[in-house]
Order: sequence, then structure tokens, then C-alpha cells
Amino acid sequence: MATDLEMRAKEAFVDDNFDLAVDLYTQALDVDPKNADLYADRAQANIKLESFTEAVADANKAIELDPSMTKAYLRKGTACIKLEEYQTAKAALEAGVLLAPGDSRFTKLIKECDERIAEETVSLSKKVMPNAPPTTMSHSSDTTIEEVNSSHSTHGLPNQTKETPNKPKFRHDYYNTPTEVVLTIFAKGIPAENVTVEFGEQTLSVTIDSLGEEYHFQRRLFAKIVPANCRYQVLSTKVEIRLLKAETITWTSLEYSGKAVPQKINTFSDAATMQQRPSYPSSKSKVDWDKLEAEVKKEEKDEKLDGDAALNRFFQDIYRDADEDTRRAMSKSFVESNGTVLSTNWGEVGSKKVEGSAPDGMEIKKWEY
Repeated sequence: MATDLEMRAKEAFVDDNFDLAVDLYTQALDVDPKNADLYADRAQANIKLESFTEAVADANKAIELDPSMTKAYLRKGTACIKLEEYQTAKAALEAGVLLAPGDSRFTKLIKECDERIAEETVSLSKKVMPNAPPTTMSHSSDTTIEEVNSSHSTHGLPNQTKETPNKPKFRHDYYNTPTEVVLTIFAKGIPAENVTVEFGEQTLSVTIDSLGEEYHFQRRLFAKIVPANCRYQVLSTKVEIRLLKAETITWTSLEYSGKAVPQKINTFSDAATMQQRPSYPSSKSKVDWDKLEAEVKKEEKDEKLDGDAALNRFFQDIYRDADEDTRRAMSKSFVESNGTVLSTNWGEVGSKKVEGSAPDGMEIKKWEY
């Protein structure tokens, strides 16, 4: 059955019907999920569809199943170049060329990566960092992770996913610090050995094995990260992932859209220190990121604010350090009361609607639409 589907998929690919090829390869993988060739071939079809994030995920799976498969490294490198992840692409291509020393395709693409990395390094060194306050405000998301069960039919931007029917969904949210983005996936009771997280230069892939089913959270991220310094922790109620930013900018969303304009954060005392910060994992200069974050937090704490700014900072600090229930209580009470009530007690506000409470001498009026 799988062989027949594979043959039909190859015929569809030759006929330039890449959507059908992806669909047939997916059906074949449902029958034979340990077939590395099927993953590698579907990666190529996804490249043709410009679904580069999916192509990287397929190539990674093929390499996991068969580390000696040359074409899997080539296709991962090709997809990463399209995603402008030149360091990741180069690493994959260098691993592949060791398996096929005479293949000129690898050396050509490695040369392209070197050129692009050099261009990016020069470009980054010329950027001017405008003064902007550090941003630590939480960006909550009540949306759910749309799990992808090896089904790829996305076109255009590679950060889109397709929801698999009848599959559990895990809620997630994230927030910014000056140096990190902290992503939380609320997957309760998942053993640590059932969670796999892969960091790319601008991609994140999370695999969660829940009750024998694999679910994938794949995103092309808002901006580049430093994969070597990213980390995650599996807790009893959630998976917490800390993404170290390659540049100190505020992420206005978790995913790359191509439209958002990054806001620079100047958290350094002078320009010379800024120029010493490594932009890539391969950079030889070292910065104590923990110390830097501690200094930033101290500056924020010592900053003198008055009036509404001080009150806003106070509520931001409460929300940032609060647990999930406290955050839910604050959000629910503030929204339902039209900004007149802010509660931190979920047990009190979770089971009922929060009514507005006007200050003395004022009354609440509803807008007529």
C-alpha cells in the first residue's frame, strides 16, 4: 500500500502537481511512519510549494530516522537558506558534504551561506540602536496550538499550520524580556521524555507525545534567536521555553509575518558594549546574559515613576510575576468590568461575571450601538 502511494506521489511530483504529491506522501507515511525516504521526498515537495518550515521539519525527521541520508541534509540546507537561517543551513550542508564529498551542490550552497552570513554581519554592525525603554509587558494568547499531524497543505508564508480534526489543543502564551521571549505551552501531565524541542535560527519545533499520539507545534519566529543558548523545562502543568533573542528587540508577535516593524531596545550603557554583543551562535565574543538581564531588571526597579506610570508599572510587575490563575483573574475582571475592577483572586471571579464598579460620584453607562 505504502509503495503504491509512494509511486503515485513521485508521478505527481514529476507532473509538477506538488499539492497532490504532498498529500500522497502523507498518506504513505500514515501506513509506514518510519520511512525516512518518504519524509525526505515530502520535504522536496514542500520546498516546491514554498512551505519551507514544513520542509525543514520533514528533513529533520528523515535525518533522525536515517542519519546517513545525504538528500535529507541537502533539502534541510536548501529550506533553511530560503528561511534566511544561514547558520543552520550551513551546519546541515557541512554534515551532508561529509557523506558526499564529491557533490558540488553542497559546496555551492555552503559558499552561498558564507556570503550571506558575511553580509548580515556587516549589516548588523551598521545598525543604529534608537533609545527605547525595555519592554517586559506580557503578551497573552488565548488562541490554541493547532497541531500538525504530518499534514502539509500550507502555501505562502511557512508559519501557518493546519488543524488536525479530533486532536487535543494546548493553550499557549508568551511574554518579552529585554533578552528573551518566554513561551509557555499548557500541556498538563506530560513526561519530560515525551517532549522534544528543536531550535533553529528563526524556527521553533515542539513535539509532544500525548497518549501515544504525536502533536507538533511549528512556527517561523518573529525574529532570529540564538539556538545554542535557548532552553526549555517540562513542568507538571506546562512546558516553558526560553528563546534567547539574537537582537534586543521587542517581539510584537510570536510568529513572523513580514509586516511588523521590530522595535529596538537599548539596554546597554554605551555603543561600544552593544557592538561586542554576539549576533550568531558561532560568535567568539562572550557576554554574561544572566548578569546583563539582572542589570536591566535593577535599572527598571530603580527607575522613578510618578502618577499613572507608577501605577501601570505596579500592575505590570504583579502580572509578570503571577501564576496562571492570577493572570486569568486579572484579565477577566478588567475586561468584564470595563476597566473598573482588577482582581487577583481566580476563585472569586472565575465562576461569575465581574460587574463594573464606578468611583464615588460617578456612574457606569453602557454605550448605545
